[in-house]
Amino acid sequence: MDPAIIGLLGIIVMVLFMLIGMPISFAMMLVGFVGILTTLGPGAGFHLLAANLWGNFANYGLSVIPLFVLMGEFAYRSGVTERMYKSAYTWCGRLPGGLAATTILSCAGFGAICGSNSATAATMSTIAMPEMKKRKYSPALYTGSVAVGGTLGVVIPPSVVLIVIAIQTRQSVVDLFAAALFPGILLVSLMLATVFLLCWWKPSYGPPGERTSWVTKIKSLTGFFEVAVIFILVIGGLFAGLFTPTEAGAVGTVIALVLGLAQGHLGAREIIKALDETIRISAMVMLLVVAAILFGRFLAITRLPFTLADMISSMSISTVWILVGILVIYTLGGMFMDALGFLVVSIPVFFPLAMGLGFDPVWFSILLMLITTVGAVSPPVGVCAYIVSSFERDVEIQTVFRGVFFFIPAYVLCIAVLIAFPDIISTSLSLFSH
Repeated sequence: MDPAIIGLLGIIVMVLFMLIGMPISFAMMLVGFVGILTTLGPGAGFHLLAANLWGNFANYGLSVIPLFVLMGEFAYRSGVTERMYKSAYTWCGRLPGGLAATTILSCAGFGAICGSNSATAATMSTIAMPEMKKRKYSPALYTGSVAVGGTLGVVIPPSVVLIVIAIQTRQSVVDLFAAALFPGILLVSLMLATVFLLCWWKPSYGPPGERTSWVTKIKSLTGFFEVAVIFILVIGGLFAGLFTPTEAGAVGTVIALVLGLAQGHLGAREIIKALDETIRISAMVMLLVVAAILFGRFLAITRLPFTLADMISSMSISTVWILVGILVIYTLGGMFMDALGFLVVSIPVFFPLAMGLGFDPVWFSILLMLITTVGAVSPPVGVCAYIVSSFERDVEIQTVFRGVFFFIPAYVLCIAVLIAFPDIISTSLSLFSH
């Protein structure tokens, strides 16, 4: 049988396994395992599997995942987000939709030390939603702003999604972090513009809060102290070449722990909870990454991605439309399964295809990261929307998704700008990467 046909059958079987409820990582591992043995034979297949599994699980680069997750957990458990939210509200609260804008800014700030969209959404749900509800904000706006703000946890470096992409595609984590800064700032700005325009159009959606003096505003800046210290030392040290990504994660974890202990916000119970959550999240992500690499080896052996690239290259279709098609597939895939899970499943197929079409790997990776954030809030399985809904029992999930739709144009415009002006990525990369 043609190896490419075997690869296509492997993808179909994997999808069937996932449809009957098998965890994504197990489905990829099983199909990859059987597929490699089928195409190479038992002897060569077992040798390749042993070398790959050991090499991937023993990979020093994987240690960056639990370290950045633990850094975010220590920061969250020590109350960094709550203090940052109060400071942001002092500056933005007087504006129309000021609390929603505060929420988005706080999500961006927490994302700068967290790296997880679900953790960001859960954290901001407990802090921001009660305040907006108390001030009579529209349920769609206050739930939607928290849900889309949560996605900034994977846009603003350090990002677990970018780490996963870097490991799977063998790129530099530092380069992807540097390239993501400008798009992250652009997306935050577009989300803020959405809030202000919406509340200007319908003031009842987000009434302005009370005024604060400039003295109060200046004093409130202390609420950004921990985030600024962690971000500057960790990401700044990373871009300056002082740390490797793993060392940066270790430094950030220690700084977050020391700041929490020194200020009396982090006790033994909080530390245990942070370690427990870190182990749970890291095990899930690392198993996904290794399973995806194994599945990718199987597809590489069948040469299915390269066959697809050759087929598409021979067609008289503009590469822009091919790219749009890939992004549409990612959007639809994120709507019906976990966005991170779909990302790791699809990279072995679409990344070689994109490289065969001549796309820049860093630029394409940033686009994948952004489209993955859309999947995290898209119905019917947008994880961030369901997290927000679980914290606000009085609001139906349909209302949360309606609030999310207010911000979809911001995502679309951000992606469109990056497609129209790809030099934004190279500029960001040249400015911040050493």
